[in-house]
Amino acid sequence: MIRMAVMTDDELIRKDFRNFLYLIWKYLRLPDPTPLQYEIADYLQEDGIFRRIIEGFRGVAKSWITAAYVLWRLYIDPDYKFLVVSASKQRANNFSTFTRMLIREVPFLQHLQAHDHQRDSNVAFDVGLALPDQAPSVMSVGVFGQLTGTRANEIIADDVEVPNNSGTQDLREKLLKTVLEFEAIIKPGGRITFLGTPQTEESIYNKLRERGYDCRIWPARYPAKGNFKKYNGQLAKSIMEAVLRDSKLVGKPTEPTRFTELDLLQRETSYGKSGFALQFMLDTSLSDTERYPLKLSDLIVTSLNTDKAPVSVAWGSSPEYQIKELANIGFTGDRWYKPLFVDKDWIEYEGSVMAIDPAGRGTDELGYAVVKQLHGTLFVTATGGLKGGYSDENLIKLAKVAKEQKVNYIVIEANFGDGMFAKIFTPVLAKYHPCTVEEVKHSVQKEKRIVDTLEPAMNRHRLVFDISVVQEDLKIATNEEEGAINYSLFYQLTRLTRDRGSLKHDDRLDALAIAVAYWVESMARDEERAAKEHRERVFEAELENFMEHVVGFGIENSRWV
Repeated sequence: MIRMAVMTDDELIRKDFRNFLYLIWKYLRLPDPTPLQYEIADYLQEDGIFRRIIEGFRGVAKSWITAAYVLWRLYIDPDYKFLVVSASKQRANNFSTFTRMLIREVPFLQHLQAHDHQRDSNVAFDVGLALPDQAPSVMSVGVFGQLTGTRANEIIADDVEVPNNSGTQDLREKLLKTVLEFEAIIKPGGRITFLGTPQTEESIYNKLRERGYDCRIWPARYPAKGNFKKYNGQLAKSIMEAVLRDSKLVGKPTEPTRFTELDLLQRETSYGKSGFALQFMLDTSLSDTERYPLKLSDLIVTSLNTDKAPVSVAWGSSPEYQIKELANIGFTGDRWYKPLFVDKDWIEYEGSVMAIDPAGRGTDELGYAVVKQLHGTLFVTATGGLKGGYSDENLIKLAKVAKEQKVNYIVIEANFGDGMFAKIFTPVLAKYHPCTVEEVKHSVQKEKRIVDTLEPAMNRHRLVFDISVVQEDLKIATNEEEGAINYSLFYQLTRLTRDRGSLKHDDRLDALAIAVAYWVESMARDEERAAKEHRERVFEAELENFMEHVVGFGIENSRWV
């Protein structure tokens, strides 16, 4: 007689985390875990993955599932050590408080309650069967809290990235540097698990993927097959397979028993299109499109002249007009384009202005830009940044650039030093290139002012850059020196948002915006009408010349009727 082995409840729990999760959900009086929640649970327990990222839409319960996972690990091995890290200490404490509460309340976990001689707080606690150790069984800390000296078998990073700590370049760099220190905390063979939703394409989760982290993404709606590529191969397999089997699922909820179509529609209305795409569809492409309004593809790049410009120039966006030899410093999909059309007639510019942002303190630069105008189109013939503040060398350099570019007007940002820069620059300028100097003050938030100035000009394709300006700037962007890219004009341009402090450095971009703002009134002129008027004047002059040399008198002296 053959006796079939029957697994006990304890063995079922130890064998598969999903069984443990089912029991926890029952205790919490929740409906059975959904297929999607079971899939997240299975990914958490999957062997062989030591660095992972779980991106799930808001409300999918990824934090609750992971809290149960922590208890499951401790149920199997009481000597296992967890470090829970969140954007704030309070959120991290909430995670550990929830796990501690379950130990106290769930009958089959009560043997894990801390003994009298063990740590037992919401910040750090031991489980009852754990051997004495310097590290608690579970410890919670804010991401910028005291991490040094802690040790763990597994780190749970629960929503470490939030708008408040990732909205600027400085903050993103600080956050990424901090989470990379997890490698010094984790024990050999340990695991690191991130739970969260990305904020932008610059999200640390995307940076971590580049460093070898495995990632799974569970959006709130089934995306169209054509949008799979937006997830860079990290979309949950079950979601892809479902869409491939039945295309009618596209746009339907992935969790229909918990989030109905009406519910998601209401959330989309509340969050807005971009907010919903980010928080529920985990699609950063729309977020970046909306948040970063200035794009290389709206510019025109060609060879320019210091003295003259084409009467008219037209923007082109077809593949054959892409300038592939220029490195793309913008986001994925952005492009550099040469003009579709350049008029054969070149005439002198109607004016040339140099703008200077004199905020050259510390690691900032003295930013400058030379922008010339003809028939409502703006031509950028020189840009740059000088380190060293208001040194004589820098003042002379700016004066020489003004002379070389035949600038006839200089606009200086006067917000810094109460106009001090103009006072010390004017005598130097008088020696090398006397011209009119004007100071401007701004009360509007810098980032909004720059976007509001440049976006209309770029959207109408009225901003033309000399290709040599682009090439020189890209040398800065590709410099291997740490942080060098932050000084690139085009990096600043493509990374600017309306958020205060969104850039680490913006001196060159601010100078460009000041120069463009000077010409805003001229931009109102109709480019085609201006070009037509020019041709009419040329025709009249040629006719006058013809009458003078062929007929013998000019039009003004003609007696013809």
